Amino acid sequence: MLRFAPSPTGDMHIGNLRVALFNYIMSKKRNEPLLIRIEDTDKERNIAGKEDEILAILALFGITYQEHQMQSNSLKFHRAMALQLLHDKKAFNCFCTPETLEASREGAKENKIAYRYDGACENLHAEQVIDNMNPFTIRIKKPDHSITVTDIIKGESTFAPNDIDSFIIMRADKYPTYNFACAVDDMLSDVSLIIRGEDHLSNTPKQIAIQQALGYDRKIEYAHLPIILGAEGKKMSKRDDASSVKWLLEEGFIPSAIINYLILMGNKTPKEIFTLDEAIEWFSLETISKSPAYFDIDKLRFINREHLKMMEPKELSRYVGFADEEIGNLTKLFIEEASTLKELREKISAIFAPKIVPPEYQEGFTQLQEAIKKAPYFDTYEAFKSYLIEQTGLKGKNLFKPLRILIGGSEHGPELADLYSYLKNYLGEINK
Repeated sequence: MLRFAPSPTGDMHIGNLRVALFNYIMSKKRNEPLLIRIEDTDKERNIAGKEDEILAILALFGITYQEHQMQSNSLKFHRAMALQLLHDKKAFNCFCTPETLEASREGAKENKIAYRYDGACENLHAEQVIDNMNPFTIRIKKPDHSITVTDIIKGESTFAPNDIDSFIIMRADKYPTYNFACAVDDMLSDVSLIIRGEDHLSNTPKQIAIQQALGYDRKIEYAHLPIILGAEGKKMSKRDDASSVKWLLEEGFIPSAIINYLILMGNKTPKEIFTLDEAIEWFSLETISKSPAYFDIDKLRFINREHLKMMEPKELSRYVGFADEEIGNLTKLFIEEASTLKELREKISAIFAPKIVPPEYQEGFTQLQEAIKKAPYFDTYEAFKSYLIEQTGLKGKNLFKPLRILIGGSEHGPELADLYSYLKNYLGEINK
């Protein structure tokens, strides 16, 4: 089984979508089920409604799954496993106060050394534990051996016992920490491959240590994806608009193009423009670069334009507010000058909206309006143009400039003949 395990604490980041996408692709390639596990045990940071938003985004991108779990529903297993570690003396109760621990951290900082737990509570006598009424956490004992993480993308990384430390697995409120809940859940679900961002690489030896302490010996493969950098070469944060999947969708980038770009970014692919189904055929984690990937909004615009070109006219028409193949074909005329659905909607809306006419063309514009109101149906643009010339006496730019504004909503744009071929049945709606 593979799993995608987001937290319902904010908008979905493109890095999270990339993780979900790669897990989906690999589940298809390996013919293994995909689990969506909503990691909601951090009660203070959870945002109501984000779980449904995550699932809706996955559906929009065609990422299907076989199981869906809320991590909080496994709380009884987390507590049982923690008690098992205490029973086996592989974990211990820690009564150190937050103030004491903070003082130790500050001391380490002043001495310019990495903070490590000093083991103050590791060897307390049974009566010391029983008589102590202070709130306590549960810490796992640091391993007595180094742990090596073999990563499909990053290669091997070895962590000494002091790198892992005796870290907290259950907080004082008796809720599990991230690493403990994650490690236990991956065991319970029999996860075979974990694909996630490289910011989790330091968590991996801790999770392996937990599983080893619990006697779990199933081999799990890992692939930690390099971080995504923004235009200034810094890690994209939630403050960057383009890091939000919701923002990209609102700006008019379509799911198939975003998928294309996320697979292409920092990867070697057989071609530049492709569909998800095509990518499933040749995708490999081994071809992903170890270096950070750079997010280029202009590159995404180019890819988005190419996917808009591939879209069926009727489908494209629905995206701009119609359900007419002719409007879809009309919309395609603007793709070279507009790269997103938002920009295309603006172009099409301008055609059907009241027109803004420069003063020098106002008289001709009014004459054309009156002529079109009385015009019979003309199948060709040439016949339509001849009729307008005959009715108004306009010619040259005095004809074409106001006519372009009337039909196309702008002084510039596609050829009038092309516009007319798709708008001849809408002249009554356009000519307001």
